[in-house]
Amino acid sequence: MILLGIGANIPSTRFGSPRQTCEGALEAISAAGIRVVDRSSWYRSAPVPESDQPWFINGVAELETSLGPEALLAVLQGIEARFGRVRGLVNGPRIIDLDLLAYGSVLRVSGAAPLLPHPRMHERAFVLRPLAALAPKWLHPIYRCTARDLANDLSADQVVEALSEIAGEAAVGVQPS
Repeated sequence: MILLGIGANIPSTRFGSPRQTCEGALEAISAAGIRVVDRSSWYRSAPVPESDQPWFINGVAELETSLGPEALLAVLQGIEARFGRVRGLVNGPRIIDLDLLAYGSVLRVSGAAPLLPHPRMHERAFVLRPLAALAPKWLHPIYRCTARDLANDLSADQVVEALSEIAGEAAVGVQPS
């Protein structure tokens, strides 16, 4: 199972809101010949670490491709660049963030990118909540815990909320009052 984390927290002049940009990224992935098998619902989450930047829209997708991890990462980074992502401030605001979370049973904990599974995914509610909804029985190859168990074991200090279809775009990228 190839897993992709998707996130954004600033609008794109080309696509619009962070949610629309995330949707556009999935379309670009498909257009690149990578099959989007399934995806989670969208979630909104507070920035990690805590800051005053806008909240994020996050989701997880399952992909299928004949590309190896390095080639897939290159395609994903190319999509980020086309969408206007500028790498700079670590954990800063971004138009789009595409993180290769896992690539089947590939383990790469040191050396060249991509590190697999993603080295911090087990600590991040904005990854684990959508992943547990999409693939609750996915087993982390290092910690030997399911996505559901990892999500349930997180502390409550990371705020992640499923987007309500009723709330629509009004709640996207807006911190709660």
